[in-house]
Amino acid sequence: MRLPLPDPRDVVALAARGPALAEGLVSALPRALALLDAAEALVARAAVLVDEIDQTRQAADEVVARTNETVDAANVVIVRTAGTVASVEPTLERAEGLIDRFAPALEKLYPTLERLSETTDPKEVDALVSLIDQLPHLVERLDADILPIITNLKTVAPDIHDMLDVTRELNLMLAKLPGMGRIKKRVDEQQAIDGA
Repeated sequence: MRLPLPDPRDVVALAARGPALAEGLVSALPRALALLDAAEALVARAAVLVDEIDQTRQAADEVVARTNETVDAANVVIVRTAGTVASVEPTLERAEGLIDRFAPALEKLYPTLERLSETTDPKEVDALVSLIDQLPHLVERLDADILPIITNLKTVAPDIHDMLDVTRELNLMLAKLPGMGRIKKRVDEQQAIDGA
């Protein structure tokens, strides 16, 4: 499943939504870095291409200066060069836009990413992937088993309270029976010995 890249303005809102989104962010970050690397490579390639275009234009100007007979050929080269520049400009603008949008977020995330890269063991990553694989099953068990038990505990609490009241009354009644004081004293002594 491909996760969408968050907008830098949403970083604060995403952080408030908890660890579940942190996981999505961590998995999306390598793709964002790869995209940034690709954009940087594209900008570098475009700069080389612009330099080459400039050199071609200079060469064409020299050819025109040397002879009027090659003017038509030089114009063809210039037209081709202009078409190449025009086709590269939208890509450069998109790459610059991406860099401008992601640069602030990546600068803020850099210390965290550096710490993660230094402190994260491959076994921890494997464990996290395993946990993510188990999440659907855990949520299903939580919904099916644990939440109904918690709901039932709300109805059991008054019954337990009633049982405690009855137990207190029984203790009071037993305490009034003749000879129960000695039995209680022996039980308390035995419990003290067992506890020690």
